[in-house]
Amino acid sequence: MIRSMDLGDLDRVEQLEAELFSLPWKKEDFKRELLENEFAHYFVVEENNEVVGYCGIWNLYEQAQITTIGVAKDCQGKGYASLLMEKIEEVSVANGCETCSLEVRVSNIAAQNLYTKYGYITINIRKGYYSDNHEDAFLMMKAIGGKL
Repeated sequence: MIRSMDLGDLDRVEQLEAELFSLPWKKEDFKRELLENEFAHYFVVEENNEVVGYCGIWNLYEQAQITTIGVAKDCQGKGYASLLMEKIEEVSVANGCETCSLEVRVSNIAAQNLYTKYGYITINIRKGYYSDNHEDAFLMMKAIGGKL
């Protein structure tokens, strides 16, 4: 089941962030997004009433930006990332977005494969994008509701 993220989810989301990412967001980051960012939309996916995945997007007028997407390691391969990608596009199209973009580490082949499966293409490289190791990021984009 996918639903909107709420403040009660933040301990679990922070735990998943630490498990999944070398530059994890903190609970306060998500709290700020939920309470103060009018462009932000965050969702969780549950299995047996436990949050096992989450995603976030900013819908900035005609442009959607995926801020995060993650699925617990022991739940990967079950289709949850696909459900979250579909939710991202559904919400973004409903909010009038024409394109959706994201940054992904050049070493994260699994994520790149997911995005490619959903029609995202690499349009640029952001040199030294990640502050932990200065790894480059691919900027990927997809037309979702209008013309690119």
